[in-house]
Amino acid sequence: MITNPDSAFVVPHFDNGDTMLVRQWRHAWNISSWEVPAGTSDPGEDPLECARRELVEETGLVAARYTSLGVVHGAAMLTGLAHLYLAEQLTESARKPEKYEQDMEVLRLPFREALDAAMDGQIVHSGSVTALCRAARAIKPS
Repeated sequence: MITNPDSAFVVPHFDNGDTMLVRQWRHAWNISSWEVPAGTSDPGEDPLECARRELVEETGLVAARYTSLGVVHGAAMLTGLAHLYLAEQLTESARKPEKYEQDMEVLRLPFREALDAAMDGQIVHSGSVTALCRAARAIKPS
């Protein structure tokens, strides 16, 4: 068993139906990976506060409304929980990436394209796939 912190995964959802993904290099996989904004919680940090922090750091987005999409376990050998959120009523501000996120790419695209990429195996990050699938169920049709 590996002790690891909790994390938060955020699916931003714009009023026009777009979402935003981030891409970063994953050394363990030796690939550049498209993912939803996410990060690990600081000790004692509330998962929703982690979600808010990660969303603005990685994308520059601030959400007025968050909806919990539930909690999942990453793997049987990991102890941390992954808290999933849908972020809506978005406004844009300046990104505040961490030092190791300076080369992170940000892509705004239709939510449906992101969901299709998750379902087709183009997005391979398991937390992102799960978050996108749960968000698809929670998003109200426009």
